Amino acid sequence: MQLTIDPRIVAMYPSLCIGVVIARGVDNRPGGAAAELLATRTAEVRYSLGASPLGQHPRIIPWRNAYSAFGAKPSKYNCSVEALLRRVQKGDVLPSINPLVDLYNSISLKYVIPAGGEDLAKVEGDVTLTFATGNERYIGLNSDLPDNPKAGEVVYTDARDVLCRRWNWRESDKTKLTTETREAVIVLEGLAPVTREEIAAATGEMAELITAHCGGACVTRLLDAGALSCGL
Repeated sequence: MQLTIDPRIVAMYPSLCIGVVIARGVDNRPGGAAAELLATRTAEVRYSLGASPLGQHPRIIPWRNAYSAFGAKPSKYNCSVEALLRRVQKGDVLPSINPLVDLYNSISLKYVIPAGGEDLAKVEGDVTLTFATGNERYIGLNSDLPDNPKAGEVVYTDARDVLCRRWNWRESDKTKLTTETREAVIVLEGLAPVTREEIAAATGEMAELITAHCGGACVTRLLDAGALSCGL
């Protein structure tokens, strides 16, 4: 099983760097301190953000530009980290979902980068970050209704389905992380001005948090224009 970036993606977004954490043998049942970490991080970020306009944040602007480039209106479709930050800025309490999700949301908030994850046991074949043809199947998170992508949209796919629409806007229900998840892949995504070194740091920290809070063993990889694929 491989995770691959379509070369056309890095041709269009040359600064893209993706940190990959492959975790196996994890215990994703609630009960640990991951939820507390997320609550602490939420409070810190709410204080630091204040009332600053998110649309002008230097780490949000590149994602808004990326969404516009593939035809998604960024004011309607927020990248995952902008959506998180908007909830935090409004004073919402980010709910604890399960430890893996809580941990990647904590890292997403800390570094202001999109993060997401898939249950590897539910992935069919290789995973590719690519441009949609418009014919792929997609069932959104906590839904049973098809909502297929538009042609040209950036998506993660496996051999059968779209796993995430509009790059990092919404995960699929098929591979969502649950309390039953025992093996997972987490991706942390950066566009300039986020550097490769920052993605490497976030990826290492994510792996350490998973091991500390969920047990198991983690392997990390970095993907960019110089390394488009890794094993899962």
